[in-house]
Amino acid sequence: MVFFLGFFTMLTNFFFSQSLPVAAGMLVALLGLLTALVNAHMPVGRPPLLQPARTAAWMALLGAPVMAVLFVLFPRFAPLWGIPGDAMTGRSGLSAQMQVGTMASLALDDSIAFRVSFEGPAPPQSALYFRGPVLSEFDGREWRPLVRLANRFPPLRVIDPQLEVSGPPLRYELTLEPNNRPWLLTLDVASQPPQVPGRDSAMTSDLQWLTSQPVVDLLRYRAVSHLEFRHGPQRRALVLPEYLQLPPDLNPRTMQLAARLLAENPSGDPAALVEAALRLLRTGGYRYTLEPGVYGDNTADEFWFDRKEGFCEHIASAFVVLMRGMRIPSRIVTGYQGGQPNRIDGFWIVRQSDAHAWTEVWLEGRGWVRVDPTGAVAPGRTGTFQRLAAPRGVLAGTLENVNPNLSAMVRATWEAMNNSWNQWILNYTQSRQLDLLRNLGFESPSWEDLSRLLIGIIVVVASGGALWSWWDRMQHDPWLRLLGRTRKRLRQAGLQVGNTAPPREIAHLVSTRFGEDARGLAQWLLKLEAQRYARARGTTLSALRREFQQLSWPR
Repeated sequence: MVFFLGFFTMLTNFFFSQSLPVAAGMLVALLGLLTALVNAHMPVGRPPLLQPARTAAWMALLGAPVMAVLFVLFPRFAPLWGIPGDAMTGRSGLSAQMQVGTMASLALDDSIAFRVSFEGPAPPQSALYFRGPVLSEFDGREWRPLVRLANRFPPLRVIDPQLEVSGPPLRYELTLEPNNRPWLLTLDVASQPPQVPGRDSAMTSDLQWLTSQPVVDLLRYRAVSHLEFRHGPQRRALVLPEYLQLPPDLNPRTMQLAARLLAENPSGDPAALVEAALRLLRTGGYRYTLEPGVYGDNTADEFWFDRKEGFCEHIASAFVVLMRGMRIPSRIVTGYQGGQPNRIDGFWIVRQSDAHAWTEVWLEGRGWVRVDPTGAVAPGRTGTFQRLAAPRGVLAGTLENVNPNLSAMVRATWEAMNNSWNQWILNYTQSRQLDLLRNLGFESPSWEDLSRLLIGIIVVVASGGALWSWWDRMQHDPWLRLLGRTRKRLRQAGLQVGNTAPPREIAHLVSTRFGEDARGLAQWLLKLEAQRYARARGTTLSALRREFQQLSWPR
């Protein structure tokens, strides 16, 4: 019972993490428990620990094929557990809303958000904008989505009729890490529903794709995007007034800046006003930093005139406030920008530190147009692989200082191993099981077919095991088989011999019952015992088998 509870307790670790290091640790724990279990059944004393460890390893090796068959064919259902709630406060990452200026510093989270595998060449890094929540309502401190999703699904529509795409399609597969959110991150912009196994997906009015349930385990899906697109109404009268609203009596200096830019551009061309604001960001001494300090109530004023520094949310928020001050409809788009290719397995890795906020402005005749003001402040954030680096640990920092190339190779290899674990083990879902059945010839497979196939394999293997056991019984230990034939002949002669009686006991029974008439048989039985236990020289089992045929049996 203690060992059983030990195995069960070990299993519960997978409710918290199913990562490759945890699996490796559990394998070591499994071998340790098996070794202890084998050792508990060995004779009293102190047998060498290597002996039960070898037996436990052999048992685990014999059980590996059974484990593999159950892993591949046992019907899979939705997990019975989830991950903790959102814990990204104070760290880089994606959230359902954006609070401006409430954190004095932002810690870069270097963990992986998702991986992408492109069919064909990958687009340039500066074009990798993965769309997440779109924020339009602003109360002076917090930006929120215009549409409250709540528990309603689908949120609006499957495909937005105001979306027009052009150019070649870009096909890719995205492996999303658990985030407890219903977001399906796609390259800006996906014109078709992502192919999510076992789930429905729908698009909001601001082009964000959502799934029917939160992502609480590893999720892999295919998507098709077009980097060239046009979205939104073409006439201003159809633009929602919410994209122009600002809280009253806040950011007065930003409103004065908006009036000044309008005065400097008498034509009032929105495109020219957007360019004027970007030029101000490029030439006004603004800086991209992760430690801007805590902002006050007038966050846009402090950014434009006082601090002149912040991370992407400060820049995007101040830019949209300025745009709306000039009566240009605008909104904030959050998501991820960029990524880094892994040279080992070819996957692009997008981390939580790649979380980003950019803006969209509405222009007459063009609809919603992406404008990334952070790129005007820090071109390296979107145009190259330059990033603000997360602090390294002692070991990683030492290795990087000694040999940066070796550090990068070790990290890429480890992440490629994790990716293989995710792709082939954690992401082995019911849909992939059904795909396996289709490859085996099933036309419309179901979990019932999986069960039948698994039961069939069990029956075949069990039958094979029974046949092997019968054959092994016939072939294994010919000494015991010869002794069994002796017992059978004596029972036919009327002498009751127990199934566990050894040769010496049988010889005594024969001498007592038949006397001198069975003297030769009694001697033969003693020689049979000596051949087994004394290894008498000159006495072989084949010779004893020939003598058995020549014995005179009592009647």
